[in-house]
Amino acid sequence: MTSTTSPSPGLRDFYENPSVPVASGDGRTLRQARLLADALDAPGQVILDIGCGDGTAAATAAPFLAGHRMIGVDWSQDALRRARPRMGHVVRGELEHGGLPLADGCADAVLFSEILEHLVDPDQALDELRRVLRPGGHLMLSTPNLAAWYNRALLLAGVQPVFSEVSLRGIHGRPGSEVVGHLRLYTARALRSFLTASGFTDVTIKGAPFHGVPRPLRLLDRAACALPGASSILLAHARRR
Repeated sequence: MTSTTSPSPGLRDFYENPSVPVASGDGRTLRQARLLADALDAPGQVILDIGCGDGTAAATAAPFLAGHRMIGVDWSQDALRRARPRMGHVVRGELEHGGLPLADGCADAVLFSEILEHLVDPDQALDELRRVLRPGGHLMLSTPNLAAWYNRALLLAGVQPVFSEVSLRGIHGRPGSEVVGHLRLYTARALRSFLTASGFTDVTIKGAPFHGVPRPLRLLDRAACALPGASSILLAHARRR
């Protein structure tokens, strides 16, 4: 997923690079779509996929969200060009510099998937998400877990945790080979506290697997989803106060 905040020139070039991964795995996408489908009260709801990237995740989630209107939002013109055939309705917008070009309370739900960890100013971003949601509207947010089960072991061994990055030019001191531009990481406790402080209520957090876990460990990674605080990916569902 690409960010909906307009980054500094260095970050802008990074996120516009076609080689930078924009997909975060079907496991997370499908779990999140099921959770949102269960939460929505009636058909015909307006869902904003903020940071929609190339629309791959929206296309994967579409069977679960049939009957609702999904609108993709991203600041990247290239991402929107690729997303349009998959989503139909797309809007260029940023969470900073005047905010999204959308009316107050226009959305019944917001999908905010794998974006929070890329933001310089997450406080302003959540303020804007809250603005475009109607009272009682749903926020479905996903982000990597700093306290994932393998990160706890890596830290004990003195190894940089997975998902954390110290450079946009290469991987240093941690497993993996892809640089994806993570600036912030959250534990389940921190994420719940942050959402509550940002004007959201009824916060629940579930776990999802990470597609980058080595194949021999994937069964264990899926099992860890039963304990969200140790899962690879945090799936948060909250409602606007």
